[in-house]
Amino acid sequence: MTPLELATQRWRCLLPLLVIALIGCLSGCESKPDNVSLPSSSFSTTEARTTPALPDGGDPRTVPLLPESGDIDAGTYRVLVKGYSAPFEITVPAGWSTDDGDGVAKDDPNHPDEWGVYVGWWPADYVPTDACAWEGALVEIDPSVNDFVDALTAQTSTASTPPVKVKVGDYSGFEFDHSVKGDVDTTACDRGKFCIHSEFSNECTRWYSSASERETYRVVDLSGKRAVSWVVQFHESINPELTREARAVFDSIVYRSGN
Repeated sequence: MTPLELATQRWRCLLPLLVIALIGCLSGCESKPDNVSLPSSSFSTTEARTTPALPDGGDPRTVPLLPESGDIDAGTYRVLVKGYSAPFEITVPAGWSTDDGDGVAKDDPNHPDEWGVYVGWWPADYVPTDACAWEGALVEIDPSVNDFVDALTAQTSTASTPPVKVKVGDYSGFEFDHSVKGDVDTTACDRGKFCIHSEFSNECTRWYSSASERETYRVVDLSGKRAVSWVVQFHESINPELTREARAVFDSIVYRSGN
């Protein structure tokens, strides 16, 4: 072969190699640098429950759901209540517990065999006109804040303080105290229960166990739907420090819109 023919054949042999090399170069340019860290294989794909940024500009934070039963570690928890259009957060110190996720309680150190204080929030759809003569007389109320407040403050055999307006997180509502009126014998009431309200039409689910029991109610308007929570003092000889602690837990409840 002439030198020209040899050169042409060599070029034809080298051309495919050059193409392969060029492709390899381009692929290398598009690949990630070696020093870029990859996600850990232990990274969870479970969606985190987070609250929006706090009003002061704080970063969003992960908030665990309140356990359904047992002792509770000190901290802030998220609570989802059936029928509520927004969840709420509650902060508890050490020593509190829950039985069914509808409230949290703490023993009275002076009476360790019984609860001293309780913060609850289960549905309250029926209110008797008379807390003592309640059997067969549980009246269904509309899901508005005013209907519940009016029904409870007008309830016979009970005494209430005038409702005051309050702000709870992103929502507004009313707060008032509730207790047994005068010298009513609660043991002589229907089925021995002094009924305040209920989630059922034929059975009382919130009643006072004695005439010394008292509560503070907070009724919040969640965009037209009612949310009710209350803090209970079960007896008069309650430890004042425990009463203050229960009130702090009650006051820590904050409803969050957009969650």
